[in-house]
Amino acid sequence: MKTTLQINISKTKQSRLPETDFDNLVFGKSLSDHMFVADYKNGEWSDLRIEPYAPLMLNPANSTLHYGQSIFEGMKAYKNEAGEILIFRADANQKRLNESAVRMCIPELPEEIFMEGLMTLLDLDREWIPNKPGYSLYIRPFIFATDDYLGVKPSETYKFMIFTCPVGHYYSKPVSVKVEQHYTRAAEGGTGFAKAAGNYAGSLYPALLAQKQGYDQLLWTDAKTHEHIEESGTMNVMFMINDTLITAPTHTGTILKGVTRDSVLKLAREMGYVVEERFLKVSELEAALKNGSLQEAFGTGTAATIAHIAKINVNGNDYELPKKPEYAFSNLVLKKLDDIKYGRIPDSRGWIVKV
Repeated sequence: MKTTLQINISKTKQSRLPETDFDNLVFGKSLSDHMFVADYKNGEWSDLRIEPYAPLMLNPANSTLHYGQSIFEGMKAYKNEAGEILIFRADANQKRLNESAVRMCIPELPEEIFMEGLMTLLDLDREWIPNKPGYSLYIRPFIFATDDYLGVKPSETYKFMIFTCPVGHYYSKPVSVKVEQHYTRAAEGGTGFAKAAGNYAGSLYPALLAQKQGYDQLLWTDAKTHEHIEESGTMNVMFMINDTLITAPTHTGTILKGVTRDSVLKLAREMGYVVEERFLKVSELEAALKNGSLQEAFGTGTAATIAHIAKINVNGNDYELPKKPEYAFSNLVLKKLDDIKYGRIPDSRGWIVKV
């Protein structure tokens, strides 16, 4: 792999590979040996390096700890049958990171630093990428403010990092969800479209309440009226009603522009399905559940790819969804996505980057 940037590499003295149980991976727990780091100061990104994965030392006055100037991405790398490393749609994640950066007053990261840092890190830690179906290497790029100052203003210094961890399936079974019509995930004019850390912090309490009631996730509704479905937990959500695929649009700024969401919509159109990017009303969802016209519902995201929904609670009533046949759209598109990611079929869309 050729690089044009100067990236200093310090290798770990003792790999944690021998002590990692790849047959019993817990998502986000088994961390790979190295991490990529770059610092922003004096108006530029510099000091590009790869170091052994290790804790950070932070000043208690670190501005991120107090004001939440932090953004992140989530993506995955895979291995094909030849043992080559394949990264899925890294360019889309890089662009979205910078969209989040602009909204959070963080300096944009040059594409070459993102891509060359990522590829150098994956090449170094290639043995951490599982080589079996359903498994992958989860990649977490993120940026946070590093000023040690309690004044409320954008930081003048930042740190960009990437670390990775081998993972298996995020959900082991279809999930149950509850329509949330009191708490709000995002409002127009806010940061809902950005992958900002604070968005997730605010969602934890209502999600915890739902979990105590026996549900895995929430179906978030709009902040103004709570009449329209927006997202599902930390994923975009899609519904197949009368052979039409329906998902919320992103123009309001309250919906994360999911890379998996975009991929599924592109494939759905290629496969000949009718696609509607519009807000589904809660009342419309409830009617479709009652009359049986809701054929399937599922979340889309990097971690789970496709998360099948088995039960939906609306207005206090539980509705069980029919078991999906093999030819259901969500099963077909999941297989197509996996075939692309693992290199089983040619990539005709420019979605795969080889390390």
